[in-house]
Amino acid sequence: MKLDDAVLQTPIVRAIAAAEECCWINPGLKSGAGAFSGTTLTMRDVDDAEARLLRFAPFIMRCFPETVPAGGLIESPLTPIEEMKAQLNANYDAGIAGRLLLKRDSDLPIAGSVKARGGIYEILKHTEDLAMQNGLLAPTDDYAKLADEACRSFFRQYKVQVGSTGNLGLSIGIMSAAVGYDVTVHMSADARQWKKDLLRSKGVTVIEYASDYSEAVRQGRALSDADPMSYFVDDENSVALFLGYAVAAKRLKTQLDDMGVGVDEKHPLFVYIPCGVGGAPGGIAFGLKKLFGDAVHVFFTEPVQAPCMLLGLATGLNSGISVQDVGLTGLTHADGLAVGRPSGFVGGVMAPMLSGEFTLEDYRLYDHMRELMVTEKLFIEPSACAAFAGPVGMRRYDAARAYIEAHGLTDLMPQATHIAWATGGRLVPEKIRGEYVETYLRGAYDTWQS
Repeated sequence: MKLDDAVLQTPIVRAIAAAEECCWINPGLKSGAGAFSGTTLTMRDVDDAEARLLRFAPFIMRCFPETVPAGGLIESPLTPIEEMKAQLNANYDAGIAGRLLLKRDSDLPIAGSVKARGGIYEILKHTEDLAMQNGLLAPTDDYAKLADEACRSFFRQYKVQVGSTGNLGLSIGIMSAAVGYDVTVHMSADARQWKKDLLRSKGVTVIEYASDYSEAVRQGRALSDADPMSYFVDDENSVALFLGYAVAAKRLKTQLDDMGVGVDEKHPLFVYIPCGVGGAPGGIAFGLKKLFGDAVHVFFTEPVQAPCMLLGLATGLNSGISVQDVGLTGLTHADGLAVGRPSGFVGGVMAPMLSGEFTLEDYRLYDHMRELMVTEKLFIEPSACAAFAGPVGMRRYDAARAYIEAHGLTDLMPQATHIAWATGGRLVPEKIRGEYVETYLRGAYDTWQS
């Protein structure tokens, strides 16, 4: 697209176009009720999503026995990572004074990533709708019956399709196959081969595209729209996905309460979430702001070659601009974040709500991955490690330090809690983990070609 010169000459867009690591503080951030001026969604919608997941718990336990100990709850640990905090402070002068916690959606059951929240939730909602519309299910029924062969036979006549860079495809594919749907995942060139192989092993049809995520979504949507028996999971615009992700905030509050961690005006909460098209981090941010209000400060993190949400928000163009429009490639080792154009829906919701963004170069993903493995004996996939750009960046950038001062947080930082949101990793095969450990060792950055 032809961009206005005034847009291109703003300092933040110049930094984005130069693929520089940067920090952007949102000038449109609003406090109180104003933070929700971009949406009509309410906490009641999140409560409804949570209740639906509870109704499906018996079905989830029957199909996925690993969830039985948690009563069919799809949830992840919240873990203190004090050794990692010390490492970040030593290696990057991060100056983290308060707690540093890792929200390990990397270990979510079934799909092993944050996408297990929204993706699985949307498939279950669609399944409930179909079952009730066709007399297979009543509100008082035990939802475990949906795993019976009679129900699976019914669902086999329906199709589910989705476009994905990887993790959303895993969550949609695995759960759809469990229900019985004929499921197709349209995957971009950025998707890892092991994710395609895993899906195919579950009986999922995988269609590969030589182009990026946006094209995979476009093609998948077109094929689905042409088939009246097909349901398309729209990562760019789905309210159901968004609300499934938002449930995470309620679960997190319970975990913080159990740990004795308070969140209020004297005990701020900083949350750093890797961002691709925007659905998962947007839903989580919405839920957090609903629960904690101005006491929570949410930042997204993106790779320098694919900072689509940052570009959309900073220019005010949202989905009207792509990273390719400013000369970036969109290519990144952070496969789950390899998105060129953000969700317009999510951008509109985040415009008054998001505190800011950080970007980072790809080699840092692997540095942080190795640091976490050494200090905490925890593995998360490289794209999830983008989260650590947040706690490091709060001291690194003048703009971030100014944000802390402007919000009256300077003296409160020793009482702050920082959460890095780990978005994926559990299903990564051991062989691939070993390859990751050897990738982007210092000095190797310029050798990567694609």
